[in-house]
Amino acid sequence: MEKVDVVASLGQMQLLRPAWVTAALAANDRLKLYLTVLQVARAHAEQPDTPPPNLGHELASAQVGAAWLKDLPGTAYREGRDLHIPDLPRVAALLRDDLRIMARPLLEGAAESALGSRVEHWCAWLDTLTDDRLQAARLRALTSGRQDGEDSLHLLVMDLHKALNHLAAELSSETIDGAHVWELADEDRPRVAAFMRGLNRTRALKLEHPGLDTAATRGEGRLLLQNDIGANDVHVLVIQVEGLRISLTYSDLHRQRFAFFRAMLAELGADWSGLETRTTAGLNAGEAYHVGTATFACRDEAGLQRTLEDIGARIVFLIDWNRARKRLQQFVDKSDAVTVLAEAARCGAGHMGWLAAGGERLIYTAMQALGADYFHVGDRLDQVMGATQARAFLVEVLKLASQAMRQRQPVALIEDETRLLLVRYLLRRRDEFDLLAEHAAYCHELAMGVRDALAHGRQYDRKAALRLAERAKEWERQADLLVMHSRRRAERHPRWDPFSRLIERADDVADFLEEAIFLLSLIADGHHRGWQGEVQQTMQRLADGVLAAMQDQVKALAVASTLNEQSSGADHEEFVAALWRVLNAERQCDGLLREVRRVLAEHVSDCATLSLSTDFANALEQSTDALLATGYGLRKLSFNRLGGEI
Repeated sequence: MEKVDVVASLGQMQLLRPAWVTAALAANDRLKLYLTVLQVARAHAEQPDTPPPNLGHELASAQVGAAWLKDLPGTAYREGRDLHIPDLPRVAALLRDDLRIMARPLLEGAAESALGSRVEHWCAWLDTLTDDRLQAARLRALTSGRQDGEDSLHLLVMDLHKALNHLAAELSSETIDGAHVWELADEDRPRVAAFMRGLNRTRALKLEHPGLDTAATRGEGRLLLQNDIGANDVHVLVIQVEGLRISLTYSDLHRQRFAFFRAMLAELGADWSGLETRTTAGLNAGEAYHVGTATFACRDEAGLQRTLEDIGARIVFLIDWNRARKRLQQFVDKSDAVTVLAEAARCGAGHMGWLAAGGERLIYTAMQALGADYFHVGDRLDQVMGATQARAFLVEVLKLASQAMRQRQPVALIEDETRLLLVRYLLRRRDEFDLLAEHAAYCHELAMGVRDALAHGRQYDRKAALRLAERAKEWERQADLLVMHSRRRAERHPRWDPFSRLIERADDVADFLEEAIFLLSLIADGHHRGWQGEVQQTMQRLADGVLAAMQDQVKALAVASTLNEQSSGADHEEFVAALWRVLNAERQCDGLLREVRRVLAEHVSDCATLSLSTDFANALEQSTDALLATGYGLRKLSFNRLGGEI
């Protein structure tokens, strides 16, 4: 069923003729393809040992969704003079339906004509094909293109096509900022332009998704605008403008999305009628859909155009809305998912960029990266972070994904930024620990970058190692900027001195890890002889130990930021336990460094490989030394804040 049928169900026939012509031309392509399928079926039945041609490309080009047609020619066979084609009644039904679509713009509202009589004759004739048997005369009646005095379905399709081309030439091809328009009054043009100005302002947010095609005309003294929004046949809106009054009729198959759009337009002063549920034959697979009307009473022409622009700018946020809502409900409850979508729309980001970048996978990847200390299988964000923080985090993710996808940034970069954002939100506090939390997020990314690089063999992939080194350099630079910011604060406020000294110690961690990633990029440039086997395994254990120490440091920092005089003994124990794990990790990594030296001496004879690999392992081990020093500094700072100077 074509989307134009829902416009007819909304009572706006003036908008339909150009859309009907477009639909008719598409039906012409499908009809010719159906006839080709029948001819190929006949050829295969006559020569069954010859495989029929693959029509998959043709079916896709004509946007035919009936996948079974591709296999139909191979099932045809001869029985005497009759051709047997399984599913012939289904083919006949497709021919009949598309024949009516093709004829509709030529016959609707017109007087009886020879062309109309032929269409009715062939539709009735197709209804007689009720089994899989097709006699030779009937096959000719379907597929013959000869002008020998006898009519055929093929000839009718050819004549309809000629008439359609003539009709299309008569219709205006004028556009206003992308809207297809015809028969407008002079006063309508700035109003259409205002609507399109808003539509085009946010159009880029839908990325490559279809939709937002607009048509406009004048009928019965009113300007009529229609937008198809997306791909569903009942998801459209029709706007009528008469004087300074706007009336908007909206239909949607999802009640929740209808309520979302209703709330968005209420912000513009819409007065909505009651929601009506309809069922229309041929629309939405016979399922119910929802229709409502909003009216706007504008004071003057400027206000009317401003309202039209604001309406146009909001339509993009309806595309794939329900898909985004369902995915967000994996992290927050239903009402909060709608709140996130509303806020993302309000700030001009929307949700399509997030969906295109991976949707829920972005969030799950970030949660998994932080490990079991923060998230367990089945955890929702709002259960761990609280509903307010979870909503704010999701809005930020939707904003960064929207911007990144429109700038065509790689998905890997969006994943990195999402992980960093999640760490910052988990560590976000209202006092001096904010900068420490941000710095720890960058160090965590560096440690994870080393661990993942070894796990995925980046030491053998020069290009991948170079990309990681470039990203690591940027992370290290961002960490340096936080140190500089902390120093400036300490210069103005002496109470920042302890925090500034602590973040300077922590910056050694970032420096050593960035150096390790740089060395790994050199190793990947042909200096990895002997790395396979025991060397690789020992290096991996060392990188795992560094990441574990960094994760415990992050956890200790998170607990430290909450410690005060009212903190419980359990909080203190958790803080000390995390610091002791950092200490144990440093000792473990010290031992692993010695093990690395042993296996390098046994398996690596190339001087460059030996030197670079030793430096790489040293840098990793030195990062845990710096972590330990930072941990002791954090311990001293935290106990001093609690009044127990050490």
